[in-house]
Amino acid sequence: MSARVIFLGPPGAGKGTQADRLATEWGVPHIATGDMLREAVQEGTRLGLEAKRYMDSGALVPDEVVIGLAEERLGEPDAARGWVLDGFPRTVPQAEALDSLLRRKGIDLDRVIFFDVSRDELLRRLTGRRVCRQCGTAFHLVFSPPAKPDRCDRCGGPLYQRADDAESAVAHRLEVYTKQTAPLLDYYRQRGILTTVPAEGKVEEVTSAIRHGLRLKVTS
Repeated sequence: MSARVIFLGPPGAGKGTQADRLATEWGVPHIATGDMLREAVQEGTRLGLEAKRYMDSGALVPDEVVIGLAEERLGEPDAARGWVLDGFPRTVPQAEALDSLLRRKGIDLDRVIFFDVSRDELLRRLTGRRVCRQCGTAFHLVFSPPAKPDRCDRCGGPLYQRADDAESAVAHRLEVYTKQTAPLLDYYRQRGILTTVPAEGKVEEVTSAIRHGLRLKVTS
């Protein structure tokens, strides 16, 4: 089966979980922007080293570097039959560059799936993480709570909430994401390939909704 799909959605929407499940089902790679950047840095490629300069300084990696990395990754043998892109593109210029790349290769983008999750649910998911100060084990107050409140199951150490998991920090991340992504959703909506999927149900329910929304063209 050939599948070329983009998953878009805010932090905490569950894109990675669904991408792992469906990419395995379809026999194509799950390509996440963060993983792509880390692999390029570890391999010491020209673009990887350039990306590292920005990452080390805490700056955003420029579009042209991310686009170059994506082009390299999509050109690898395992991506010949398709892929699930998770976290790329993030901007309209990146989307336009991806379109240009696909046109040069003579292939089509099947579908863009937007994971629709309410702000309250995202806050619940993203602020629930707690980490042990002694051993670093992570818990989640909703999805994987500790047996004893505020204590690590593994070593008994105290649990704390990281600064970037605090509600104010998470709310800012979501605001930035919304502003950045709105034009991207419009871009794909105008092309007629955007499908919105409610992503607050059980994992299996969301997977089923994605399958239904994709209506993929299946090729041998």
